[in-house]
Amino acid sequence: MRLYRLPTQTGFDDLTLTEAPRPTCGRGQVLVRMHAASLNFRDLSVATGKYMMSAVPPNLVPLSDGAGEVVAVGEGTSRVAPGDRVAGIFMQGWLGGELEPPQAGTALGGAIDGVLAEYVVFDEQGLVHIPEHLSYEQAATLPCAAVTAWNALYGLQPLQPGQTVLVLGTGGVSMFALQFARAAGARVIATSSSDEKLERVRAMGASEGINYKTNPEWQDAVRALTGGVDHVVEVGGPGTLARSLGAARRGGVVSLIGVLTRGQIDPLAIFGSGAIVRPIFVGSRQMFEAMNRAIALHRLEPVIDRTFAFDEAPQAYQHLKGATHIGKVVVRIG
Repeated sequence: MRLYRLPTQTGFDDLTLTEAPRPTCGRGQVLVRMHAASLNFRDLSVATGKYMMSAVPPNLVPLSDGAGEVVAVGEGTSRVAPGDRVAGIFMQGWLGGELEPPQAGTALGGAIDGVLAEYVVFDEQGLVHIPEHLSYEQAATLPCAAVTAWNALYGLQPLQPGQTVLVLGTGGVSMFALQFARAAGARVIATSSSDEKLERVRAMGASEGINYKTNPEWQDAVRALTGGVDHVVEVGGPGTLARSLGAARRGGVVSLIGVLTRGQIDPLAIFGSGAIVRPIFVGSRQMFEAMNRAIALHRLEPVIDRTFAFDEAPQAYQHLKGATHIGKVVVRIG
């Protein structure tokens, strides 16, 4: 079978397509023929040696998010069967409850080998069935970005109809948060540096769009529209957190997800805002399954910006790095 490896963490130019024997599954394990995988900003950090959440082993098989078909199961397996359409959960050990340190060490494409391969062996506990109406390419976008957005909106103070949600930018997490919020009957405000992108997210259901380049004090614009939002899906990091806090109502939730910008976090800004700052590290299998039920009920379809062939995986990384995308970047396998 074919698979990609990262011999070093010096950049995705080092991504190497290689051959390996097709793996077999032992007791409680499942062999999945992968049909598609998707990229996250985390994958750029892993490839360039900037990922700080866990140690990354050499010759890593990258990417955490993928979907495929079960082709074989080991003895004692009961959760899935050959022919099932499945996706791997981001942290293979986090099935439910609060995240514990040992579970954080089971993240695909970081702490352990990921899914950018034609065949992958999973523990049966590390898989979920994917919604029937989704293609493999669409389902491959779910494990990290979608579950992260779901956790942000439903993990602490579940989103209620009529509430307001602020999403930053047009990446995968933000677009999933937009879709989940609209399905829940919430009002969504989006930010971007591109008026063209803002027009597209309005067409997807955002009530308002704010260009943060032409309106650098965008938190004031958000408060003028809402008086303070209930949820902020904060993907920027230290460079945008103070403004996100300024946009949130007292008692609102700022879900700290990404670190796309650098800077220092001033604790006084947190005290002054009265908002709850909650770091999000994707979510559990239980959250993934709950999210899939909502996706199936509302027949939501992930936003895919562009799909690349398996041989074009390095170009997929380059496209993600260029930050011109709306939604997810996908690699079709096989």
